[in-house]
Amino acid sequence: MPTVNAEAVIADIQAQAQGRGYTLDEQQLAAVTRLGQLAAGLSHPWLARLKKPKGVYIWGPVGRGKSFLLDAFFAALPLAQKKRVHFHAFFRELHQRQFEYAHSPHAIEDALDVMLKGCELLCFDEFHLHDIGDAMLMSRFFKALFKRDCLLLTTSNYSPEGLLPNPLYHERFLPTIELIESRMDVLSIAGGIDYRSLATAEPDPFAKGAFVSPADAQQRKALGLPADAPASANVPVNRRSIAVISAGQGTLHLRFPDLCEAPTATMDYLALVADYPRWVIEAVPRISTASAAAQQRFLNVVDVLYDNRCEVFIHSSWPLEVAIDHCEIADIVRTRSRLSQLRQFANSPTPSETDSYPVTAP
Repeated sequence: MPTVNAEAVIADIQAQAQGRGYTLDEQQLAAVTRLGQLAAGLSHPWLARLKKPKGVYIWGPVGRGKSFLLDAFFAALPLAQKKRVHFHAFFRELHQRQFEYAHSPHAIEDALDVMLKGCELLCFDEFHLHDIGDAMLMSRFFKALFKRDCLLLTTSNYSPEGLLPNPLYHERFLPTIELIESRMDVLSIAGGIDYRSLATAEPDPFAKGAFVSPADAQQRKALGLPADAPASANVPVNRRSIAVISAGQGTLHLRFPDLCEAPTATMDYLALVADYPRWVIEAVPRISTASAAAQQRFLNVVDVLYDNRCEVFIHSSWPLEVAIDHCEIADIVRTRSRLSQLRQFANSPTPSETDSYPVTAP
């Protein structure tokens, strides 16, 4: 890799921002400066032998330009040995390859040998953890990655301390949080401009969805949504199957009991969103009346759908403020906030043509 001038990388990122009509705020500019330093460090491998440079962890709410900064840096960096992937896709591959090397006492290391062969910089976007099983796998991943000659750049909606927020499990993940904070520079861009609110921003598929109550025939007709029905098919996913009403043309139509009361897992949702970017979820109850396991699964489903910017229609007999009421899981506040970004239809309103985004029934 040729010697990289930090100022050149910074100028390139700023030019990309200007080209998209973005004005970087103070926190974003600080992150760009740090990324320039990261680029310069990558171009001097002899420095790494003296003292391995730190990776970078950029966090902040949705719309603060995290993905733009990562992508702009990736494009500006003249390094062939780099890899950029969405966290969900990376995690899914890691999980699958771990099974391939299950016979090995070094399964994670063997998996990374294949996934990151020759890679000097790994970039993944939208990192988060809400499932204890996923968190334990990622703990092993971080330990293995930080031993390699590969730096990590990641973005997240959460600070490291906000990962795996469930109080039942958070303490078990604290050693990994401390490892992340010791091996990466943590940068917040939590303030400033919400780029999703700009007129030039691309439409957000998630916000095109709707929370619909009571999901009667008039509402379904106005939104172009299929009728509720018992599950009549099965969709294979990760060596199991999930009962659904229908699945086709990119739309998955299923009921809350089959999705959340059944023994499904986050890895299932990650696999399904790859084939189905539109979801219609029927019969969502008052969440506090569901089992604890179903509550957690529903939170995980919403996280996956939200992070993958899926178009989601959720049907309930209750409006959002009643359906997603208080329960013992602290993360319910985040779930309610995310679902509030959906269009809200209650008491059979008729959406206007400009508000209607029909979902084609399979």
